[in-house]
Parts: sequence; structure tokens; C-alpha cells
Amino acid sequence: MPAFVHGKGTAVYINQFDMSEYLTSVETAFAQETADSTGFGSSSRSFIVGLQTATMGLSGMWSADATLGSDVVLESLLASTTNTTTTVAMQGGTIGNRCIIMQSDEVSYNISSPVGDIVSLTADFQASTNAESTMTYAAQTGVQLTTGASIAFGAVGNLTAVDNAASTANGGMAALHVPVNSVAGGATTIKVQHSADNSTWADLITFTAVAAATVTSQLNTTAATVNRYLRATATTAGSSGAITFMVSFARF
Repeated sequence: MPAFVHGKGTAVYINQFDMSEYLTSVETAFAQETADSTGFGSSSRSFIVGLQTATMGLSGMWSADATLGSDVVLESLLASTTNTTTTVAMQGGTIGNRCIIMQSDEVSYNISSPVGDIVSLTADFQASTNAESTMTYAAQTGVQLTTGASIAFGAVGNLTAVDNAASTANGGMAALHVPVNSVAGGATTIKVQHSADNSTWADLITFTAVAAATVTSQLNTTAATVNRYLRATATTAGSSGAITFMVSFARF
């Protein structure tokens, strides 16, 4: 029996914002460009693979909340010269479930205000690697390494491991979103670790330490071989509070 998934559990993180409660639909499309390599004498066309591209479209509800509202976030991204980091978790809240990680630019933002319904929005994003990026792909399917739930400062540590069944040799990318952070007294360091046997672990990606009471997002890459098992881990120098963070990883 196929394992179908209901869309109601989808979670969407854009930079340091959890935008899930504002959105009602997200559509991601991957495409592979091809170049015509047909020569004289051929009976049918032939093609060679070119560049990969991806787009993401969001639909949802417009909100004028001063600091986190959908209008504030999406309008500011349209004018940004910095790439946006996005994680779309189709089964948000469960470690190991599939997700989509994308580095992109917002290319359109539209508001609809009908007389008989809620004010709504749509926004479109184009996957992009900037000139300084070391990324191989701007969009990739990966796995969630956290639940996205709040963790008290004294309970951070090693989270559940995800088994890929085999190692991979081409590196990968990891996204971090910290939408809520009340940890006081010190920074929190979040890492992605890997293991060949689910017993001995080594650091694969270390995100820049998240300062006390700071929300942020990061997208890091590695060219190293990625071992079979992955997990997220966190340590903090804080003395009180809690932190909410989503970590996802995609193998290249």
C-alpha cells in the first residue's frame, strides 16, 4: 500500500521565519535543461543534459503583523540582494522525513484583496547559486534532522540519527533555521554529524554559533564523503530559556 501523505502537516521555513501558519499551499518544480545535439544523418533527435533549475510557488494569507507577518517577510525578500534559504518539510515534525532545501531569489510577490474573502498572497522563488557560492545545486531533496520543536537550554544534545543505508561521495548541503530563541547567557552551537556505524560520530558541518536570544538562518555545504548515518546535535553556553531550530540535510 503506498504511503500517501496529507498536506496539512507541511512546514515551511524561510530564512529565520517559520511561515507555516501563514501558508496554505507550496509548489516546488525541478527541471533539467537539455541541449539539442542532433547532427546530419540522424533519424531522430538526440539531446545532452545541461543545467538544473528549480522554482517554488507559495500561496497563503496576508498578514500585517509588525515583525513576523507574511507581508513584512515576503515584501522584504523581494528587494533583497542576498539569497533566501528555504526548507519545505512535507511531513514536518518528524526526524528522517523528506524535505526540500532551496537557495533562491524571490522573483514575484502578489496580494489579492477580494470583497468577500480573506486577503491572500502568492510569492514565487527561483533557485539560484550566487557567484560566491560553492554549492553544486541550488535546490535538492533531503531529510529533516530535527522536529522543529522548542528545546529547553538544558535538554539540547544529540538528536535521533537518520539512516541513509549507505554513504555518499559527493558532499551535501545543510540548512539551519532558528525562528525562536530565548536562550540567555551564552551562544548555542548546532552541528550536523555523520557516522559509518551509528556509534562513532564526527562533525560534518558546524554552523556559526547562534548568539543568545538571536534568530537566524544559515546554509552550509561540504564536499566530503557523507557517511551512512546523520544527526543534528547542539550544545549551549546559555543558562536559561529555550531554542527552536530546524536542521535539514541534502546529499549531492
